[in-house]
Parts: sequence; C-alpha cells; structure tokens
Amino acid sequence: MTAYLVIQLARFGDLVQTKRLVLSLCAEPDSEVHLCLDESLAPLARLLYPSVQVHPVVAHGTALARLSAGEQARLLLEKNVPAFRELAAIPFTRVYNLNFSPLNYRLAALFEPSLVRGHVWQSGQETVGQWSRLAMRWSSMRRLGLNIADFWAWHHPSPVPAAEVNPPAQGRGKGLGVVMAGRESRRSLPPKVLAGLVTGLLDLRPELQKGGCLTLLGSAAEVHAARQLVRELPTRHARLVRNLCGATDWSGLVETVGELDLVLTPDTGTMHLAAHLGVPVLATFLSSAWCFETGPYGLGHLALQANLECAPCLESQACPSQAGGQVACLSPFAAPGLLRYLSTQETSHLPPGLTVFASDTDGLGLTFTALAGPDTQADLREHFRTFLSEHLGAGQGEPSAVLHELAERLYTERDWLVPDLESSASRLNGFSSEIDDNLSIAAC
Repeated sequence: MTAYLVIQLARFGDLVQTKRLVLSLCAEPDSEVHLCLDESLAPLARLLYPSVQVHPVVAHGTALARLSAGEQARLLLEKNVPAFRELAAIPFTRVYNLNFSPLNYRLAALFEPSLVRGHVWQSGQETVGQWSRLAMRWSSMRRLGLNIADFWAWHHPSPVPAAEVNPPAQGRGKGLGVVMAGRESRRSLPPKVLAGLVTGLLDLRPELQKGGCLTLLGSAAEVHAARQLVRELPTRHARLVRNLCGATDWSGLVETVGELDLVLTPDTGTMHLAAHLGVPVLATFLSSAWCFETGPYGLGHLALQANLECAPCLESQACPSQAGGQVACLSPFAAPGLLRYLSTQETSHLPPGLTVFASDTDGLGLTFTALAGPDTQADLREHFRTFLSEHLGAGQGEPSAVLHELAERLYTERDWLVPDLESSASRLNGFSSEIDDNLSIAAC
C-alpha cells in the first residue's frame, strides 16, 4: 500500500477544488489517500471523498483572530499534537502541502523535506518548490491565470484528465437555487440587483419553477440579505421561496444542491459543490473574482464575468471608479440588456463591461470560451497555457516569440542552478533550448 497525504487547511471551496489532485492520487495503483483539514470541514470531506482517510485538525476559528501570530501557532500546536503524532507515524510516500500558513509549515516539519511537495519546511526555513514559485511569478498576469484546482493537481506528475473530474452538468428537477453571498462582499450581487436577475431567469425559463420552490442558500450570516431579496422579488416569485440560509448541515446542503436545475451564485464554496455534483452553474464574477482562476469546474457551466480594464482587482483596495457606494463592475449586472441577452442569446444585447464564458477543458485543465462579449487576452492566454503544458510535459505547441518571452519572464536562474525536487533543470533547459532552436529555424 502506497500512502499519500494531502494537507488542505483552507476553506469550503478550496476543499472541493482539491478534487482533481485527490482523484489523481486515488487512481494510483494500490494507493491509500489521506486528507488533513480543518475539523469543521471533516463531515463534508467524508461526503466528497468517501474512500479517503480524514485527519481533522484545528486550523480556523474566530477566537484565533484575536491572538498574535505566535500565540496562534502555540495554541494550535497544543490542540493538534495528537493529530500530528498520528500523521507522523504513517509512512507516507508523498505529502502535498497546499497552503501558505504557519500551521501548514508546522505540519510539513513532521516529514522529510524530500517527501513534501508545495510548501516545504527545510533546514529550519519555509521554502516552496519550483512549481509554486512559478505560480507566484505568473500571479502578476491574473487575466491569464490557471485554475487553482489545476495548479494543485499538477503537483502530481500525471493528474487525471480535467474532463473526468466532475460529471457534465444537467438539471435535476427542483428548480433554481440562489447562493446569497460569498466571503467577500464585493464579489456578490446586492439583493436588489440579484432580484432582477432571479426574476428574469424565472420568467425566461419556466422550467426553473417546476420544482415549486426558489431555494436560497447561504450561511446564517446571509439570513438578512435573503429577507431583503424576498422583499425585492415580485409576489409571484416570492411565494416560491424556500430560505435555507443557515438551516442546512453539510449533508443537507449536498442533498439540496444535488436536486437543483440551476445554481445562480457568486464565487463560493457552494458553486464548487454544485459543479462537483454535476448541477449547472450560472456564476457571477466581479471585483477580485476571475473565472479562469476559480470558475466552476467541468462542462456545462456559464460565468458572467465583469471585464472592465481594472478587473480582476484586489479586494483590499478601494474601487477607484466606485459609484453610489458600489464597485464600478457591478453596474453591467443591473443593466436591462443582460436579461435581453439571456432571453435572446443575441450578443448585441449584452451590456458593455461583461463577457459570457462557457466552461471547457483542455490538456492542462479547466478553461473558458467566450460566448459573448470581448476576451481581449484569449490569444495570449492560449500561449500561456501552451507554455505551461510544455513546462509540465503535458503537450507541445508551435514555437513562437511569445513562448520565448514567457520563458524569459517566468523562469529565473534559480530554476537551473538550485536543485529542486519539483522540477528538472535539464528538462527546463531543454524546453528553453527547444524554443530558441525553433525560433532560429523559423527565422531562416
């Protein structure tokens, strides 16, 4: 038996987005996959990954936020010593440490550095592998991006095909589900704007009312927003509302989402859960949310992506074009033309500032294709994906000056000079030499 450990200490959506890596490890011959995560997510993990052994630790908590970083680390270690001892006793062949946090590094320190991929504790120092360093460099080009599920999955040398991760989306018969908000408020539509979109969808697609209910989903923190939404809806739709905000446990949420025809949602954990279950998603992406980074995984989903020049922004910075107390990229979602587009599929009706993307997959992972609206970075994104495919040994594209420029920008001397368990200096050298040789031939 070959034992693998995945350390995923982030939140709901991140746990679901770890699926491609988990499936890739489960597909290994005679494998035994373990998952270390926050104790609050353990029941969900057992539903998502029934064949995986779950190791809960204490990683989250509002009380921790009031403590200094050192006190947090001390308290977490005191509470987590039994789990640490259990993990340290298992002879793992490989450990995938996916998050940058003090607790992640304390966990990494339990294992020989040569076994760990991702965030490594080595010789008393926090280090990251070549693949993670490369991602830090391309993070300055967010409009290109790589889906986080694929970034994590490619810590494995040969992950399962992206098209096999989640089932193709199809409706299940119980109408429309609306997710009220994500963790970052600027990424979510306010109730008044959301009500217009919900009303339009229900009027345009009567089949979404066949289930006899309009299901509102969210945590207890969204109860007030859900009530505001109901007040904004026409009576004919408000009477259909089933408000489940704060009213479901993990198993109840999985059951409810799995029965819906469509989930209208911002970038949330519930969006990723719907994709995991094969339920169609209509996702709204604005502010700092960018569908190429965290969009719904699999085939059959749509993303309404704000495409202002400043998108995607940083959540921590004030919107320089803010109007009426709202971020500038919110206005296209409230424009009447959006509903006209959804009704007619006529691209001329789509409001400026929006692009409609359909989910798709390729040899690298999840991608999106523009159905309406501009995608000014499409060509460069294709080159970027070719570059990453070449780097990973997952494909080969035509030589170009753009590939050469990407290699110059994203590779550093350290990638060749410093030994790294996540990469091969000879492979990188061969890749760059191949680009140079092909460009020389093309110029002759």
